[in-house]
Amino acid sequence: MDWFVNLFSNTESVAHIAMLYAIVIAVGVYLGKIKIFGISLGVTFVLFAGIVVGHLYKIYCPESPFAAPESTLTFIQDFGLILFVFMIGLQVGPGFFESFGKAGIRLNGLAMSAILLNVLVMFACYFIFFYGKHDINALPMMVGTLYGAVTNTPGLGAANEALNSVFGSDAPMIASAYACAYPLGVLGIIGAIIVVRYLCRVKLEKEEEELAAMEEGNANKKPYKMHLEVTNKYLEGKTLLQVHDFLNRDFVVSRLVHEGELCIPNRDTVFHLGDQMLIVCAEADQEAIMAFIGPKLDIDFEQSDQPLVSKRILITNSEINGKTLASMHFSSVHGVNVTRVTRHGMDLFASGSLPLQVGDRIMVVGPEDAVDRVANKMGNSVKRLDHPNIATIFVGIILGLIFGSLPLAIPGMPVPVKLGLAGGPLIIAILIGRYGYKIHLVTYTTTSANMMLREIGLVLFLASVGIKAGASFFSTVVEGDGLLYVLTGFLITVIPILIIGPIARRMKFNYFTIAGMLAGTYTDPPALAYANSICSKEAPAVGYSTVYPLAMFLRILTAQLIVLFFCGWL
Repeated sequence: MDWFVNLFSNTESVAHIAMLYAIVIAVGVYLGKIKIFGISLGVTFVLFAGIVVGHLYKIYCPESPFAAPESTLTFIQDFGLILFVFMIGLQVGPGFFESFGKAGIRLNGLAMSAILLNVLVMFACYFIFFYGKHDINALPMMVGTLYGAVTNTPGLGAANEALNSVFGSDAPMIASAYACAYPLGVLGIIGAIIVVRYLCRVKLEKEEEELAAMEEGNANKKPYKMHLEVTNKYLEGKTLLQVHDFLNRDFVVSRLVHEGELCIPNRDTVFHLGDQMLIVCAEADQEAIMAFIGPKLDIDFEQSDQPLVSKRILITNSEINGKTLASMHFSSVHGVNVTRVTRHGMDLFASGSLPLQVGDRIMVVGPEDAVDRVANKMGNSVKRLDHPNIATIFVGIILGLIFGSLPLAIPGMPVPVKLGLAGGPLIIAILIGRYGYKIHLVTYTTTSANMMLREIGLVLFLASVGIKAGASFFSTVVEGDGLLYVLTGFLITVIPILIIGPIARRMKFNYFTIAGMLAGTYTDPPALAYANSICSKEAPAVGYSTVYPLAMFLRILTAQLIVLFFCGWL
């Protein structure tokens, strides 16, 4: 049985290292699914499994400082972090800049205020509880507490990487403080959101009614389909282009019946009194278009016996990436109309200025042979999308590492400021996710592929951090300031929520939107799950997705800035 014992005891063996990570990750993932009061820690439990395994190796193999070579642990940790934050950047990139709409600016302003308050409370706790001890590791450990309190693992990775640049091999194991603050951080976020509900005397039924009323009265940009008859005498003899320019509103006439004949109109199609048409427009424009053209008809061209078909086509041809609908000349060249575009599960109005992206699904209406030709041009191959764009990912990582390594020298600072292994790839991934099509980079990955790569990167990072922290966890936390980390972490969690929540309420935001916004600010899925469980509408998800991209970016960036600007002076 020597071979079996050697598999677990020879820390230099590749088989041992692979077995070590497999055990830590598998145990952590399974235990993370256990729910207590309906709440689970999820994949973050891999960190705690790593701490336990690292501690056991310290007891039973005291001759080895870690359960695996430190250089190997560090490499896997950093590579996992890079992969994790890059895939996050690709995911949030397309919506990052679009999140700053009218309501988005205010929600993101509240999120930024909460993030600033988290940092200020962290510094206040440091000066109250630790400053007099003159411990050089106290502030770095409070940074770890901060990111456990806000349940933000990428921030922990960014802070850890920045600490290595400042302290080198003597960098403190801030994952210990993170582990102390994290469990109560998850509970504290949800608990504080509930407290805000009672502080503001919110009645959930009334909030639901307000959301329903807002949805009914909201003239948004969702596609709206209607059948109209031309009764406006002014339109007699006018072309579709002239009518479109006069109305100055986006709409698509997908089908037109003239004297009993059904056709696909184009920009030169002439309108006549009595013509019947199927129009797709933005929901906000339906009344204006109907008032100008004519009344609604109680018919459905879809059910009539005619040679036209409508087909949902998947864009998989990389040459289409970034081209606008207008530049494709669907109507004039191909004889078909595009009535709507579906992206990431959302229906978008088919405006001529809308740039198409690989992964979009377009609804095309026209003669069957013409629709088939458009389908061939667009690609329409699910198998092609299933093939990951590995080159784009690693090109982005190369650019991110170069960008993150650029030194910015600041007078008096012990080391140049760098965005590092987390900040550089994150920013480049956001930019590529939004503008990659301009340089012919296909950034589309299926949701499952993105999640898989993210989770692999995350568990590799958490396992590495946990195994390294386990060697000193109990001496640092159990015999040290562990209870203080728990207490200060709880304060960092709840105080900003109890301040920002009522302020958001005074700004007339719906409670469910506030709950989603706070969950997104703390990048905390369990809090979003709670908000969704008490609301039948999409308001929590909208609030979460509006602030999540900026919050994630600021959490990672501020982690490095705190370390470099403050811990660097110690």
